[in-house]
Amino acid sequence: MEFDRTGIILYTVAYKECVVFYEEILELTKLFETTALTCFEFGESYLMVELDTAQDGQKTAEERTKTCLRMNVPNVSALAEKLIAKDIVVDYQEHSWGTIAKFHDPDGNLCAFKDRKMFEAQISAFKKEHGH
Repeated sequence: MEFDRTGIILYTVAYKECVVFYEEILELTKLFETTALTCFEFGESYLMVELDTAQDGQKTAEERTKTCLRMNVPNVSALAEKLIAKDIVVDYQEHSWGTIAKFHDPDGNLCAFKDRKMFEAQISAFKKEHGH
């Protein structure tokens, strides 16, 4: 498989504090942001800090999913079908902000495909809005 861009998503309950840490302490360049996520340049990849809205207070810190290996691709649906054909369970989702397909590796690590077009559009819109 060939990927257009790869990223790491950090799911956090300390969203604002983490954004400040990565932006002000580590001085990462912001690619775009919404009310619940902020995406930074991370070498040739990206680091997305996202509010953990699935956290219900019932899971311990060790039980929570805190990361996701993300791969931006031109056709999420086609790659999701390939995984399903290989007996991989895929959670395919279409949203106004883009299409994703979540799945787990053999050790339970969360992975996801994301449509390239919508992701790049988010970056372009942020740059336009902030004069970059």
